[in-house]
Amino acid sequence: MEKTWRWFGPNDKITLEMLRQIGVEGIVTALHHIPNGEIWSYDEVMKMKNFIEDHGLRWSVVESLPVSESIKYGGEDRDRLIENYKISLANLGKAGVKTICYNFMPVLDWARTDLENPNDDGTSNLYFNKAEFAYFDICILKRANASADYDEKTLARVEKMKPEMDEEAERRLVDNIIVKTQGFVNGNISESDLNPVEKFRELLKLYEGIDAGQLRENMKYFLEAIMPVCDEYDINMCVHPDDPPMPILGLPRIVTCDADIKAFLDAVPNKHNGLTFCAGSLSAGAQNDVTELARKYADRTHFVHARICRVLPDGDFKESTHLDPRLIDVVTTFETVRPGVPMRVDHAPLMLGDEKMGYNAGYSFHGRMLALGMVSGIMATVNKIKNESK
Repeated sequence: MEKTWRWFGPNDKITLEMLRQIGVEGIVTALHHIPNGEIWSYDEVMKMKNFIEDHGLRWSVVESLPVSESIKYGGEDRDRLIENYKISLANLGKAGVKTICYNFMPVLDWARTDLENPNDDGTSNLYFNKAEFAYFDICILKRANASADYDEKTLARVEKMKPEMDEEAERRLVDNIIVKTQGFVNGNISESDLNPVEKFRELLKLYEGIDAGQLRENMKYFLEAIMPVCDEYDINMCVHPDDPPMPILGLPRIVTCDADIKAFLDAVPNKHNGLTFCAGSLSAGAQNDVTELARKYADRTHFVHARICRVLPDGDFKESTHLDPRLIDVVTTFETVRPGVPMRVDHAPLMLGDEKMGYNAGYSFHGRMLALGMVSGIMATVNKIKNESK
């Protein structure tokens, strides 16, 4: 697989010079300075591409060309926004950038409740505590009938938490769930928002009456509209699975499991309609066997996120080591079946001072460098075995 790295542009504290030194081959990035829904001009695309290539690397994957909320919920301006999207795709295709990672998650891109959950070795990882998330939903967001979405055990944990949740604890929870994990990726909420909770409530209202079936139809409408451009320029669209892979906040989620993946691939049976195989997102759902899913959908996978989660009691989950046996199996599958597919590690631990550097949540330097070394070792072993068996 191609060893890639998510990089957030010239202002990223991690430089392209640093990435060349640690064995990165391709860059995963986006034009983060362009607001959602606006056209990525050919000149802007080429400016980024040339900058990357001037540093001896290549722009391998766009992550992401954001799909506007109006496209997802089917707003009045979705056709205009889809036309803008098609022009941006064409400009990327003309520039030779032909792998596009995107998501179709309503409002919230990905969710964690703790961004620095301590490990026994002194490092820390991202963590999802189901009870803390329920507390945010019920007690901070105050979503109507939110309690009905949680089991009795989770609700009991929420009650037990209440005496400990002062103003600062609630602020930290809001920051972790809807600000720090969202704003740096062209998200709906940014750190400059004075009232992120109220803004978040307004975003949720946009999806009133939108169930999973309607969201699937809206995704199909979008994909069918852009496939002619993808065919013309040989562009691979690869949707990221929902993270976490379950309904949250009353919002539908439609890329959570085997049946969901099959449904969107079958709905638009074009080879350019494919999957970002994020083993981490999929493994956060106890319903998913990620090693089996990797084997099943390898031929429709255009991009791989090499990370893995460990599901804990009560529905909590935490990022696991990149040497988790399941991830070894996933990497082995793609290195064997799709050896040229771009792969990047992410959601690695904070270590060796990463926590002091102000990196985007989930995107440390030392932690990802360690993870890249681990995955590179797995790949090298797979290739040694392949070569010896010839």
